[in-house]
Amino acid sequence: MKLNEVLSKTIQFFKDKKIESARLDAELLIAHALKIPRIQLYVKYDSPLNESEVNLCREFVKRRSNGEPVAYIIEEKGFYGLTFKVKSGALIPRPETEIIVDEVLKDIKIKHEQSEKIRVLDLGAGTGCIGLSIAKNNPKVELISVEKSVESFEILKQNVELLNLSSQTQIILNDVDNLSPLDLGSFDYIVSNPPYIAENDPEVEPMVKRFEPATALFAEDSGLRFLKSWAQKFRNSLKADGLIFMEMGYKQGLLLMKYYSEELKYSDAVILKDLSGLDRVIKARA
Repeated sequence: MKLNEVLSKTIQFFKDKKIESARLDAELLIAHALKIPRIQLYVKYDSPLNESEVNLCREFVKRRSNGEPVAYIIEEKGFYGLTFKVKSGALIPRPETEIIVDEVLKDIKIKHEQSEKIRVLDLGAGTGCIGLSIAKNNPKVELISVEKSVESFEILKQNVELLNLSSQTQIILNDVDNLSPLDLGSFDYIVSNPPYIAENDPEVEPMVKRFEPATALFAEDSGLRFLKSWAQKFRNSLKADGLIFMEMGYKQGLLLMKYYSEELKYSDAVILKDLSGLDRVIKARA
């Protein structure tokens, strides 16, 4: 079979399966199977494929048709213009999370142009996409990333090395609940995408539930447990005028604003919206 046949048949197969990003998924999977850049699919459009190449394409197509995310099949995902290693033990980075990186980098420009060092704490780091994207875009950032899952920690370690950020980053394999804030020092920014989905939330996509790690998705107290407890635990770890950014569910904003302002005594608590106009991140000042 020629490359163009495999590609066109895969696109049509995905469309028949009602996969929204049929062409993109087909291109990513086939390029990965053939170990070529995506653009080369069209440069080598008429090239014949050998049997092993066709079989590998078929295997990837089958996995995708069963609902497995493309990121887990090709073991990588783009985030903030960078490429992150991803495997099934870690949450897949999502575009809406990039708002945290944007906001931190913007605030650094305003407040820390003259600073020699900017300390950032990433709680429940997963692949490391939030903290590592911040560090990659500002060489003055000193990052501490905390992750409790052994599988995610290994991926985090790989991403630190792949992005050449070892000199800026300390990674800690531990449960955030077991950490002593005093051991970590003070920070200019605390960032996190904690588990924030209620355990019985009917809106969770079945394939997300099936393939992504439950420990990175679901939390007790209607999804609020970590959004509350981590913000409380590290309240005094922020320097004067330091900021905390935590991703949250789109229905959790008003309750969290009240909790952060009245119970935890953060100031200037605001809700940031994602590109879809949904409440996505709570931002508050020490």
